[in-house]
Amino acid sequence: MTTRPLISVFSTSGASDSTVPLPAVMTAPLRSDLVQFVHTNMSKNNRQAYAVSIRAGKEVSAHSWGTGRAVARIPRVGGGGTSRSGQGAFGNMCRGGRMFAPTKTWRKWHRKINTSQKRYAVASAIAASAVPALVMARGHKIDDVPEVPLVLDDAVESVSKTMSAKEILKAVGGLDDVSKAADSKQIRAGKGKMRNRRYVMRRGPLVIYSKDDGIERGFRNLPGVEVCCVERLNLLQLAPGGHMGRFCIWSKSAIEALDVIYGGDSTKRVPNACMTNADVSRIINSDEVQSVVNPAKLGQKKHLRKKNAIKNVKALAILDPYAAAARKSEARMAEARAAKKSELLKAKRANTQKYKAQGKAFYEAASAQGDVCADGFNL
Repeated sequence: MTTRPLISVFSTSGASDSTVPLPAVMTAPLRSDLVQFVHTNMSKNNRQAYAVSIRAGKEVSAHSWGTGRAVARIPRVGGGGTSRSGQGAFGNMCRGGRMFAPTKTWRKWHRKINTSQKRYAVASAIAASAVPALVMARGHKIDDVPEVPLVLDDAVESVSKTMSAKEILKAVGGLDDVSKAADSKQIRAGKGKMRNRRYVMRRGPLVIYSKDDGIERGFRNLPGVEVCCVERLNLLQLAPGGHMGRFCIWSKSAIEALDVIYGGDSTKRVPNACMTNADVSRIINSDEVQSVVNPAKLGQKKHLRKKNAIKNVKALAILDPYAAAARKSEARMAEARAAKKSELLKAKRANTQKYKAQGKAFYEAASAQGDVCADGFNL
């Protein structure tokens, strides 16, 4: 009985007939940062050198007029009779001149990558292909796939017809991802249309085999599908764009060969995780760790914020009690003056109301007499 989980092996008709143990490399740590770094540097190694012509912008005959003619000392085109005569030449600021720092073919195009880093990145990409969540997050359609990683028996390696390959993918639920890739084909946005890169298309499944008995010819014509030998696994195919989690379809021989390639007598080893338990808080708070660490420091003096004696009376009382007492007395006197002032204002307002009432009464009595001259001077 194996100590590792078992993977179901499906026939070309979609039925599960046997199992194989999960390869050890599929338990490797998932290092997305390392995969992105290695993928970026590997992508730089298939670039084609480009540069502008060494004579571009400098094919015209021109020389400087020197000083004393009230013009700049940029080289100028000789001859006469046309508007070209006397124009600035050669400089990057001139019309028709050379570019600044012309590109050269001896630029540093390629990047060296540590072999151990490349192997670690490939192992991480293989391990990520066995996690259904990462495969779905990458955009693959695996809703009808019975199991991830998907392993087929060795009969798939002898499939040499595209129709047969299509039927196998349909039987195991992998045809949806191929249809997704086919529907995504569209014309590229940009100048790549003119450079033999007219169409772009999403990636589909990656079929990995151990021996080519016709499987290359059977699957290569399906849109988005790529085929790769297990002994030549490429990070550019396992993690396109530097994103882990490609949908991989393995043959039984290929999945068994992983234990020979990684962890066997070869030099490739399965990377070890820096931490076997990522729950750091649980580790720190465990009884084993807390029993040996220093106890928490208690009784630390708490330093309060310094008070401004000009604004705070209590702080002033610590420095000068007499000044604090004088300030308190002054405050009390100010409060007393304010209270007395309010009482005086209240009394004045009462008198004002009384005088207003008398004025209103006099006005009403005078208004009741009527016109003064109505009866002559007899009052």
